[in-house]
Amino acid sequence: MKVARFYAPGDIRLEEAPEPNPGPDEVKIAVKQCSTCGTDVKIFNHGHHHLVPPRVIGHEIAGEVVEVGSDVSGWAPGDRVQVIAAVPCGECAECQDGRMQVCPNQTSVGYHYDGGFAEYLIVPRQVLAVDGLNRIPDGVDFAEASVAEPLACVLNGQELAKVGPGDDVVVVGAGPIGCLHVRLARARGANRVFLVELNRSRLDMSAAKVKPDAAICSAEVDAVDEVKKLTDGRGVDVVITAAAAGAAQEDAQHMAARSGRISFFGGLPKDKPTITLDSNLVHYRELTIVGANGSSPAHNKKALELIASGQVPVADLITHRLRLSELHDAIKLVSSGSAIKVTIQS
Repeated sequence: MKVARFYAPGDIRLEEAPEPNPGPDEVKIAVKQCSTCGTDVKIFNHGHHHLVPPRVIGHEIAGEVVEVGSDVSGWAPGDRVQVIAAVPCGECAECQDGRMQVCPNQTSVGYHYDGGFAEYLIVPRQVLAVDGLNRIPDGVDFAEASVAEPLACVLNGQELAKVGPGDDVVVVGAGPIGCLHVRLARARGANRVFLVELNRSRLDMSAAKVKPDAAICSAEVDAVDEVKKLTDGRGVDVVITAAAAGAAQEDAQHMAARSGRISFFGGLPKDKPTITLDSNLVHYRELTIVGANGSSPAHNKKALELIASGQVPVADLITHRLRLSELHDAIKLVSSGSAIKVTIQS
């Protein structure tokens, strides 16, 4: 079979590899679609501390069951499935408390196990043990199902930030994650959603798809001032920073209304992980700041339901559909910011 295997920063090779066979507690799937994301670009450029090469990467996976291990029940060849990326242990205190997304023993598909940039994939027992193989609902195609993983992360973030009916929401960052945040905020009943982005062309491309109530280019105007104008000086109920930028997190504290919630959704670069926080703003305005890290198996199931019901459409966010042989082109597209979502068909 054909695979894309990471060897070192800048070195992902398209190779022929033996077709894998499942063990008794595993499931083999034919990968139909694996979406790319910014993390794939980071791995290509810098590697990852959880990834020991050589490794087949790709973690936003949808496919079809082709073989089931002898000890596995509930699955059969032909079943259409989506695979979780973040794999909790299911046994620690956090997992037992229902907070699987912060499992300290988490492993990941495409890091600790071979990923989805391949024609076939073995779903490991660790995924099956936490109910991490999900049926794709009728009417959802494989490409849409591959977007369930990032949507699951977005759902976790908005649950933690308590996005709900009547909220005014700012989303900072107009990449695929930002687009999903805009759509999910609307599905959760937000009153108005404003999209902020530094790059004008990226903002225009994304705004044309998700149609925020206002699209603010922070390279051209002061985004904090614009948000204040749009809210008669009040600020917004929720600010979500879907960008790896400390400046976005610093601006968020000034965009938030009294009792506002701020989600630090996008992590910061390892060499610049700190920001300046006005503690008095948090204190006197009773602001809440929450982090957001990945998703649980349950979030993935809910994400598929949101896509299937039409509450969060994703098909139009897939701007490019490429073949596995074009993976290097896909990485360049994602890196350039000229695409929203790029999927790979195996």
